Amino acid sequence: MELLQVADNVAREKNIDREIVVTAMEEAIQKAGRSKYGHDHDIRAVIDRTNGNIELKRHREVVAEDAEIENEMAQVPLSKAVRIKKDAVIGEFLVDELPPLDFGRIAAQTAKQVIMQKVREAERARQYGEFKDRVGEVINGVVKRVEYGNATVDIQGRAEAVLRRDEGLPREHLKNGDRVRAIIYEVREEMRGPQIFLSRTHPEFMAKLFTQEVPEIYDGIIEIKAVARDPGSRAKIAVVSKDSSIDPVGACVGMRGSRVQAVVNELGGEKIDIIPWSEDIPSFVVNALQPAEVAKVVLDEETQRMEVVVPDEQLSLAIGRRGQNVRLGSILVGWDIDILTEAEESERRAEEFTTRSALFIEALDVDDVIAHLLVAEGFSKVEEISETPIEELSQIEGFEEEISAELQNRANVWLDAKKKELAEKQAEFKIADDLMSAEGLTPAQIIKLGEGEVKTLDDLADLAADELVEALGEGQMTEKDANAVIMAARAHWFEEEDKAAAEAAVAAEEASEEGVPSEEENPVSEEAAPAASAGNA
Repeated sequence: MELLQVADNVAREKNIDREIVVTAMEEAIQKAGRSKYGHDHDIRAVIDRTNGNIELKRHREVVAEDAEIENEMAQVPLSKAVRIKKDAVIGEFLVDELPPLDFGRIAAQTAKQVIMQKVREAERARQYGEFKDRVGEVINGVVKRVEYGNATVDIQGRAEAVLRRDEGLPREHLKNGDRVRAIIYEVREEMRGPQIFLSRTHPEFMAKLFTQEVPEIYDGIIEIKAVARDPGSRAKIAVVSKDSSIDPVGACVGMRGSRVQAVVNELGGEKIDIIPWSEDIPSFVVNALQPAEVAKVVLDEETQRMEVVVPDEQLSLAIGRRGQNVRLGSILVGWDIDILTEAEESERRAEEFTTRSALFIEALDVDDVIAHLLVAEGFSKVEEISETPIEELSQIEGFEEEISAELQNRANVWLDAKKKELAEKQAEFKIADDLMSAEGLTPAQIIKLGEGEVKTLDDLADLAADELVEALGEGQMTEKDANAVIMAARAHWFEEEDKAAAEAAVAAEEASEEGVPSEEENPVSEEAAPAASAGNA
């Protein structure tokens, strides 16, 4: 009974099934028995689950007379078995009872190690099973130890989790015994057991804190649409109400700021801007950049970028300290934001107007009045004039059908001349066709690359982003866009690798069906084959 009491205590302490502990004890006794009687013996131990009695038995399998005996201690031929048990049959086990073990110091130590190992494995399995589905949950714990800024947190005595230094709030120094609240953001099963990782900087942590503090969010009346954080400093959270009678911002702020203040206190004084969410992107970005005032928003939906124009005196407020306000606003909206003053925007528009007008004057051989009309209508490229139906061009004030047709004809002539010039440049610099069709580059940029050493798509793929930016010249491309161009150029490499892998798999399958060993399965290499043949001869 003492063994069963020990098993019950261990199971209760480690929060695992009692049967696991008893099974571990049986394995430990078996190991001790094999150490005493010999490791070749098939010795099995059974603990009675009601009274705790231990039965130690040796098992020997009955095999046929002509069977090859691999282990004399665990196998016995039929002729010998019938002498011990008259009705013995092949496949049956002869069972011999052994005297109870007298555990020595070493045997007891070995048994203890086996039991503890099995208990640890069971405890790890229990922890992983319990916490793998709790990712995204906020937990309360107590700091057990801190090493190099990384805190080990005890979660209500059920598991230990890790709060890494980079996942903790800046200027927050945890000590042993401190109570801490954090979100479980990852659970990994590793060789040394499940690893539970906590975070206090994750945006979802703030969202969960608001869910706990604001009943309307918990009930689903108010929804948190986006969160952007600069941990320990400032954050923005976008909310929307499904009930028009409830103000989402006011509900999150609470009476005299009580609700938001509770979250601020938990996050070490992090300032939080609560912003009403809107489906209309321009309206949303105006809210996201508060407290700065926005004069105009210009969207580029293809590149998910926007230009936000603010009054000159609002520029520093819109950008924020070290770009914090615009950075958080960009994360919240999900678009790249460029901040311009009204003066800068006016200057840029004037420059673009002049550049486009000059292009149309040169390409279409028209005066500045017609060029200005085209730019004012939103045309920026000669290709757009060539592709626009004559009926639409004729709708521009002052443009008759004949004028529209002539403009389109001149645009086509200019484009044909450019194509011919491009083909000549391609031949002159020996630029491969695959580079000419590279994604993200204009023909002029490809020719610029061809003047250097970049002649093929592989040459482009071999470049680093800063090398591509330098080759194109200042202001031609950002490093982010350069990275996108290079990754697109490398795409065919991965396609070729996947194709080769697929072909190898098909070849291996066909070889296995025909019974021909593949190169990996054949132990005799091509160089060794003649020697092997000679040896056989």
